[in-house]
Amino acid sequence: MKRIVVITGAGISAESGLQTFRDSGGLWEGHNVYDVATPEAWSRNPDMVQDFYNERRKSVLEAKPNAAHYALVRLEEKYDVTIITQNIDDLHERAGSSRIIHLHGLITKSQSDRNPNLTYDISGSELKMGEQCELGSQLRPHVVWFGEAVPMIEKAATECHFADIFIVIGTSLKVYPAAGLIDLVPAKAKKILVDPRAMEISAKNIEMIPENAATAVPELVKRLLNQ
Repeated sequence: MKRIVVITGAGISAESGLQTFRDSGGLWEGHNVYDVATPEAWSRNPDMVQDFYNERRKSVLEAKPNAAHYALVRLEEKYDVTIITQNIDDLHERAGSSRIIHLHGLITKSQSDRNPNLTYDISGSELKMGEQCELGSQLRPHVVWFGEAVPMIEKAATECHFADIFIVIGTSLKVYPAAGLIDLVPAKAKKILVDPRAMEISAKNIEMIPENAATAVPELVKRLLNQ
């Protein structure tokens, strides 16, 4: 069975109504990302950061997977599929994909402020100040902030090494370390980029599909299943 590795970015979630800060001048729902997405912001004003992610979590829970999410599930009928997502939502899980690597965490979980390896499911949309882990430390969103290590990058890198088909959806691969994953894919692997801005990217041996994910991915999946 051939292996497909899919990297998804903000573009696939945007079509489910979730806003991305990179398309709005560094603002995320009206906030400067460095005020809500860094360890320093958490130390400076944890209440504001907690409130911000509670609102984002509510938006995620209200959103629904779109046609691109559901189409990727169908690939498992014929291929060994791993999805590496830069998104912090759970839309791939809700669509039904079985193997997902979250590079930047998952907003529906919390983690210990003292030990990031201690993670917990969040019931509902709100994580409150005063809720603590088993070590007695405040719980924070399970999200990788700017300036923090990306703990799942090595697992993602291993998957890329063995890809027969490599698909990038809804991201221009400009943010590292995720942007470097394409360099780990075998030269003989088929590479496909689905993004409205695909033609702006200079890359060799990559099939460019300059369309939105919800439109292009179902057609791409149909083609791959018929091969």
